[in-house]
Amino acid sequence: MPQATFVNEGDAVDFVPTSAVPAGTVVVQGNLVGVARRDVAANQTGSLAVVGVFDLPVTALTGWAVGDLAYWNAAAGVATETVGTNKLFGKVVGLPGGNVVRVRLNQ
Repeated sequence: MPQATFVNEGDAVDFVPTSAVPAGTVVVQGNLVGVARRDVAANQTGSLAVVGVFDLPVTALTGWAVGDLAYWNAAAGVATETVGTNKLFGKVVGLPGGNVVRVRLNQ
């Protein structure tokens, strides 16, 4: 018996939400952070992107720089530079303006 069996490329993982999740929602499961690729109905299997580049809302762009680590503050629904209880989302790859930071998701 092999020690490992290939399942998929790993750019997405399955998840089953307990309530409906709209496409584009950041989902945190333990230390796994992903983005819902499509709308997912409650108790149905959906797909979370765990790689890619995403634009995320921030409270303000002050202090952000390309290369910074970005964390997801689930309570506020924004990216933050504060570790605390927030989960690592990825690294900043752009500052498109407004209250948006562009982040490369890395899990």
